[in-house]
Amino acid sequence: MKTPLINVGIVNAQEIKFSLNMNYSAKGGTYRGEQSVSFKEGGILWNGNLYQELTFIPIEDDASFSLYDVTIGINFHWERQETQIFQGVLKLVIEEGKITAINILSVEDYLVSVISSEMKATSSLEFLKAHAVVSRSWLYAQIERRKTLVKKNVGNFFSFIKNDTELIRWYDREDHTIFDVCADDHCQRYQGITKATKEEVVEAVLATSGQVLTYHGNICDARFSKCCGGITEEFEYCWEDKHLPYLKAKADIPERKDNTTDLTQEQNADHWIRTSPKAFCNTKNKRIISQILNNYDQETTDFYRWKVCYTQSELTELINQRTKIDFGDIIDLVPLQRGKSGRITRLQIVGSKRSMCIGKELEIRRTLSTSHLFSSAFVVDKGEQIEGVPQTFTLTGAGWGHGVGLCQIGAAVMGEKGYTYDQILLHYYDGAEIRTMY
Repeated sequence: MKTPLINVGIVNAQEIKFSLNMNYSAKGGTYRGEQSVSFKEGGILWNGNLYQELTFIPIEDDASFSLYDVTIGINFHWERQETQIFQGVLKLVIEEGKITAINILSVEDYLVSVISSEMKATSSLEFLKAHAVVSRSWLYAQIERRKTLVKKNVGNFFSFIKNDTELIRWYDREDHTIFDVCADDHCQRYQGITKATKEEVVEAVLATSGQVLTYHGNICDARFSKCCGGITEEFEYCWEDKHLPYLKAKADIPERKDNTTDLTQEQNADHWIRTSPKAFCNTKNKRIISQILNNYDQETTDFYRWKVCYTQSELTELINQRTKIDFGDIIDLVPLQRGKSGRITRLQIVGSKRSMCIGKELEIRRTLSTSHLFSSAFVVDKGEQIEGVPQTFTLTGAGWGHGVGLCQIGAAVMGEKGYTYDQILLHYYDGAEIRTMY
């Protein structure tokens, strides 16, 4: 089987500037150097002409193009813009009144960049191999999902339940309809060859070429996050109400058994989050952390257990702004439902004017932060009250991200301790098998 190609959405803007660093063919000609396109009259304006679509095909195998002002970390606390370099085909298309830049390249070349972009590629080879299999599995699962959605003509960008008393929303990648995956954290970080500079990553991808995780013959939707906080979460608490057997809640400890502490119970979750149990991802080893995390990720120092404090005015303004709802003063934040890792999936916001239940975990994280809370596994402590209104709120939390599937920090520690890539994978994906597709 020939290595498949993938379409990756990079930039969506009214105007896109880029540079063809070597010769590319487009519209019957050969082009090189600085280029600029803009959206005009429903088309793409380039060199004085309007087009519905533009495709730049590299003439040399090692040709590359540079895209300027690429936003990374969209809506996260480290959001920024940078110039990124890519190989492969550059395709420009119209989408909702803007131009979208799509990079078309082979899956294996894409994975080399993903692993380098998701983390510093200086971790153990076994961890890098594990991540290559995970990223490849997730990718193929999403491609299959997209094909299914297209067949069913599903057009909704996200799924939600909304009425006067609750807003339950979960975000997934089905909002991408003109390409397979995007280049940011919404899917998998992909930053072209800008970050793909380590021979170890190429070795890891080649060593696992075509390998994916499967469960009963189907490719696993192999989710992953930065730090599970000690116990991984189950799929249905973060996305649609569907149980995936290979994404069970698992304690992130050696020779772990199924989690026996029921963190769906408030008392248990409270104790778990306020303590610091042993786990692979419970590490302060700066050498290991620096191997995994890019510089902007290292701006986050406390990820296993963390605290966020708000004054009444800060929290009120934040919630009102993020939800576009006037709750009045915030009286309480009440967990109504927790997942198996202690992550809140339904949270009651009690205000002096109105109350509402919100979920799932990402909606909660977005509502209670200017970017995203590290996770929705938190407990709330209210400060001094004046006429029944708390003046401060302190959130004590566990983990970084949704916690489903592979825990990147934990897996990196496992790699350092000598675990093989298949041991790492089967630690996080219960009952899965590794199969070679091509």
